[in-house]
Amino acid sequence: MTQGNGTSDGTIRWGILGTGFIAALQTRDLNEHGFTVQAVGSRSLDSARAFAEQHGVPAAHGSYEALVADPAVDVVYIATPHPFHHANALLALNAGKHVLVEKAFTMNAREAREVFDLAASRGLVALEAMWSRFLPHMIRLREVIADGTIGEVRKIIASHNQDLPKDPGHRLNDPALGGGALLDLGVYPVSFAIDILGTPDTIRAGASMTATGVDRQTAAIFGYGTGQQAIIDCELDAAGPNRAVVLGTDGWIDVEPTWYNPTPFTVFDGQGNVLERFDLPVSGRGMQYQAAELERLIRSGSAAGTILPPDQSVAVMAAMDEIRRQIGLRYQTDAVADKH
Repeated sequence: MTQGNGTSDGTIRWGILGTGFIAALQTRDLNEHGFTVQAVGSRSLDSARAFAEQHGVPAAHGSYEALVADPAVDVVYIATPHPFHHANALLALNAGKHVLVEKAFTMNAREAREVFDLAASRGLVALEAMWSRFLPHMIRLREVIADGTIGEVRKIIASHNQDLPKDPGHRLNDPALGGGALLDLGVYPVSFAIDILGTPDTIRAGASMTATGVDRQTAAIFGYGTGQQAIIDCELDAAGPNRAVVLGTDGWIDVEPTWYNPTPFTVFDGQGNVLERFDLPVSGRGMQYQAAELERLIRSGSAAGTILPPDQSVAVMAAMDEIRRQIGLRYQTDAVADKH
């Protein structure tokens, strides 16, 4: 396998922008695998100090501006809600910091391009924190496909269905905060499909909406000029097995629940015989691997890696833009995009 072990020598210093649930998960994995978490920033100094105390972070800042201006910070991990990723990333990049930006990377493809263009112009690295892409089982899965073990890939099926809070005021149900199943959950199977099959030629999508106006459940079929298909779905108010399958002309790969977490997979030939079972234990949640990739890119002086290059992050956002267009899901940021 070409992937590293997800550890760090600690010489690159991290700042955490945001103090919510996902920020805590990433910080825990950083701390447990040798990364240096130097500072945390929040719009509330009390929140930043509480987070710093809980996670052993040396410095706490009461604004995002103060965090990105901290000379002891080299990289900023952005863990705010989707609508703020674009502005937060630009803030950090303009301060000379590399960025690891939570998914969905931005609200739309236009914003994603702006982030990557600024990073390139400043000689900095911007990486989408689609953590599943960097997990050991996904690295090995791509190798199995590249080796031709299951023949030509014909179809991908991937789901992400969860039973999440139904409170209309919750972030997930609030259009002002980028709520809905697609951006929070559907981004995983969309990214998986583009990872394996590339940018689709056609997209057909349908959805059911909540009373607050975001998508409760969404399904889409990606079509490709060679006849390949990706069938993806997501839902935020009903849990599912969350498996993924890659079907080829000579076999298939069954990725066990939950496919986007560290998990085993089994490779079968066309007659259903087991060719390989991959089951590598991962310490922590597994978010250290994306951080290790960002540090690798910084040290190598590369703006883009092969696991998740900028053009694929933009392609993911563009695909979700098209899905949203078809299902009638609009956000406040779309009004800005309409002017460009």
